[in-house]
Formats: sequence, structure tokens, C-alpha cells
Amino acid sequence: MSSTAVPPDPGAYDSERSAAARKRGLATPYIPGGRDPDPAAAAREERRLLRILLAMVITIVLSGFVLGIIAALLGFNALAGRPA
Repeated sequence: MSSTAVPPDPGAYDSERSAAARKRGLATPYIPGGRDPDPAAAAREERRLLRILLAMVITIVLSGFVLGIIAALLGFNALAGRPA
């Protein structure tokens, strides 16, 4: 967390975010930060990361099936889930 204080924005004092900050009793009458300056780029990045996540999940699930089939074909019955 940054130790530098963000000066209050007088133009945003009556914004919805600032009203929520005052209702919560925060130390400042506003929530430091702001809105995303480029929501389109953020949305593209989220879609890219979602595709990577889905690929990883599919890979993990399918690798379990592949390893089970290979274990069964090689005769490792205990690893394939069948008693010896």
C-alpha cells in the first residue's frame, strides 16, 4: 500500500463513491483511486486471461483421463482404479 496521501478532489466530493466513503466512516471523505482509464483494454485482458484459465482447467482434467488410460494400458491396475 502506498504511503503517499492522495489529495481530495473537490469536484468529486458529491460523487456516489465519495458519498459511500463518508457513509462507511472512512478517514477521508472520498475513496482514493478512481475509475479505470481504459475499460476496453481491461476487458480485452480479462477475456484473454479467461481463455488461459479455461485452457488450463481443460488440460488438467483431460490429463487425468489420459494418464488413467495409459496406466490401464501398461497394466498398472492399481493406478487405473482397479484392484489387483
